[in-house]
Amino acid sequence: MDKNTITGLILMCLVITGFMWLNKPTEEQLAEQRRAQAAQVEQAKKNASLQVISDTLTAEDLSEIKRVVAQFADTASRTLQADGVELRLTDGNVDGSVKVGGKEVSLASLKTQGAHDAKLQNTALNKLREVVNNYVRNGAFAAHLNGKNETITIKNDSLKLELSSKGGVISRATLLGYKAYNAPNVEVFSPEDNNYSFTLNTNSQRFDTKDFYFTPKQINDSTVLMQLDLAGGAKWGLRYTLVPGSYMVRMEVVQEKMSAVVPPNITIMDFNWTQKMLRHEEGKMFEERNSGIYYKYAGQGGDVKYMKESGSDEEDLQDRVKWFSTKNQFFSAALIAESYFVGGQMQSEEISKDDPDYAQYLKTMSISSQVEYSSEKAIPASFYFYLGPNKYHLLSSYDKYSPGEDLKLTHLIPLGWKLFRWINTGVIIPIFNWLGKYTVNYGIIILLLTIIIKIVLSPFTFKSYMSQAKMRLLAPDIKAINDKYPDQADALKRQQKTMELYSRAGANPMGGCLPMLLQMPILIAMFTFFPSCIELRGQSFLWAQDLSAPDAIVRWSGQIPFVTNYFGNHLSLFCLLMTITNIGYTYLTMQSQQQSQAMPGMKWMMYLMPIMFLVFFNNYASGLSYYYFLSLLITIGQTYLCLALVSEDKVRAKMAENAKKPKKKSGFMARLEEAQRQQQAMLREQEKRKNKRK
Repeated sequence: MDKNTITGLILMCLVITGFMWLNKPTEEQLAEQRRAQAAQVEQAKKNASLQVISDTLTAEDLSEIKRVVAQFADTASRTLQADGVELRLTDGNVDGSVKVGGKEVSLASLKTQGAHDAKLQNTALNKLREVVNNYVRNGAFAAHLNGKNETITIKNDSLKLELSSKGGVISRATLLGYKAYNAPNVEVFSPEDNNYSFTLNTNSQRFDTKDFYFTPKQINDSTVLMQLDLAGGAKWGLRYTLVPGSYMVRMEVVQEKMSAVVPPNITIMDFNWTQKMLRHEEGKMFEERNSGIYYKYAGQGGDVKYMKESGSDEEDLQDRVKWFSTKNQFFSAALIAESYFVGGQMQSEEISKDDPDYAQYLKTMSISSQVEYSSEKAIPASFYFYLGPNKYHLLSSYDKYSPGEDLKLTHLIPLGWKLFRWINTGVIIPIFNWLGKYTVNYGIIILLLTIIIKIVLSPFTFKSYMSQAKMRLLAPDIKAINDKYPDQADALKRQQKTMELYSRAGANPMGGCLPMLLQMPILIAMFTFFPSCIELRGQSFLWAQDLSAPDAIVRWSGQIPFVTNYFGNHLSLFCLLMTITNIGYTYLTMQSQQQSQAMPGMKWMMYLMPIMFLVFFNNYASGLSYYYFLSLLITIGQTYLCLALVSEDKVRAKMAENAKKPKKKSGFMARLEEAQRQQQAMLREQEKRKNKRK
């Protein structure tokens, strides 16, 4: 593109821009355009409202209404009432009214077009038709669409249940002996927040138990039958039996003569369960992290899985499932099928911080599945509800409810991966429970548990200290080797001489790390054990009011940038003591390791780690911080004890004695030295070629 072309394009742009600017509308013209547009919109709304045609009752509608009222109305009053609709049958004629938006619309007026505002009349008609269709759709069950909601209570020493006749469900489940942070008792189920139902689908009808009013019949102190009496002597119900002294509730689907209502070819019954999980702990953030949906695949080898506990998640299952559970940090509601569930769809959704219910609830969860059904069986399906605490020995004892299959309910307690879980279940929990037989103060139990663990690990601690002592004594010799071979070209020679020094002295540079690595699984196992240990819930020790929650000594309302999600809005004293002790232990360790002087960056990194632990552990259970504080304190004591008992002169003499012994070169060392020689030869050859090119 030449200069003239560019100039022409610029002039054209200027002309077009100037023309548009000169012809732009004035403010008065713009205002007039806006008024015209608004008038058009208003006129369109009026035209739309004029086009709404009010509906009317047809002859077919009246015939269907009369048939439904005749079949399902109360026999004494000949009146049918449902969802604001009231219909009466008098001398073969039907009349009544529909309540819509606080207004009562008569049935007679709905026969005439224009008797009411079109919107009101159409809304009333839609509501009336919906009620009538609901009765038609539910057929034999329709007589139970209306009724009085009654509540029956049964309880034992552990669990109190309220059963509602609306839906025939457990509406409230209260755990006796466990307090919530804002209530006298923990409720696993509550009427407004939990609902479950069974659904039977035929070719033309759909029966959902949540729509029906059951007749409650208390069989005895621990058994209640919620029953629907149908035409022709057919019956369908849910029978609940509270197991004495247990958190288990047996739920059975019971029926009689149902083959006349549900065809024999219907072999599946749907199950739906929704729950808005209540918050029970003062520390909402940690409780929310440990709440979610768990499930176990059917079969002896079936695995326990769980949905993502942070954020929202959904999942579809195709295989058979033995049980589903909604659980939080310390309590669970699990539904265990006597046979199995067929697949499932699950959803878990976090409650937004903008939601007014955010402070009261944790998550909204839903589970949909299917169970096998036969209208010819007296008990086509049966289940067990576990409504109780996540206590290990208690959950372990419930495997008897499924002979021949390990229910693995203990996996509701998050105890870490396989190795760490094995340490917890095989070592930590048995010792913890054994100590609990002799003292009721859990702060003392944690102290004794820590001492036992440190005694068991003391040989590793002593071995680590001895290795550090040898390395400390060899530090001058290692420095001499480094000074003798300072060049990078002598790196292999320097390494070889250093290894020879270690070999002669009987020292191992990894000797101090290996014992610590062997202790790490126990430290990680304890990290998972304490936040999940319900025995610590509500137990006080010293200034900590609850060893399962942070022991906050200072609180604030502001946010600390980047760390509030971990640190919280408080300062925990046990965590602070753990941090101070950790810094002291780091100082002691660095003082005993002379080589740290040559790595100042590593030195500051070591001091930074305790501060990072303060950030991440501040919001954890105070029992965990208390354990780590005690463990570090005992470790410091063991270090000083080793300093007092171990003479460096004796260590030096032992090393000298080891140096005099003939050393048999291992195959590995021989191969290592051969590899070093080959590499050195290669480097020398490369250096010669480089010098020749110069």
